[in-house]
Amino acid sequence: MNKIIKKIKINGVLIDIIEGDITQEEVDAIVNAANSELMHGGGVAGVIAKKGGPQVQKESNDYVRKFGSVETGNVAVTSGGNLKCKYIIHAVGPIWKGGNKNEEKLLYSAVYNSLKKAEELKLNSIALPAISAGIYGYPIEKAVLIYKKAVFDFVNNNPKFLKDIRFVIYDKSFLTYFVNEFGQL
Repeated sequence: MNKIIKKIKINGVLIDIIEGDITQEEVDAIVNAANSELMHGGGVAGVIAKKGGPQVQKESNDYVRKFGSVETGNVAVTSGGNLKCKYIIHAVGPIWKGGNKNEEKLLYSAVYNSLKKAEELKLNSIALPAISAGIYGYPIEKAVLIYKKAVFDFVNNNPKFLKDIRFVIYDKSFLTYFVNEFGQL
């Protein structure tokens, strides 16, 4: 059972920090922390693909065949498969390489482009994981600053549709960083 840890409202947009499993969220879209080839083997991507069913990987393969691999910082969209969401927005975050390889800009783009894509699809709600902070090794204390900036910048552009943004965090050790950072808004 997912548990809301923190609620914040900015410019009419609700931002929730939730402890739990992103695949359990009842939202219009969930964001998958994907790789460029949309091969969903490990981490949150593996869980989403498993619970979403084979259709998610099939649609991902079709996407890559049609459009090519997804560049870091960009997103692709598939259906939600067997999940409770309409869509999965596959965001390709950067692999942490010490911080000198444009990781900050790429992570910002992955988060911002996920929100932008949800707005383009006229969605009302979205759930995001801690993109790049898992198996991609991005330090959570640095990543959460970028998540906050991307969300804040997006919300300040007055979205018409997206009014419910959730960060659903599975790793309990990450929660403190989210609560501390987003609590300052």
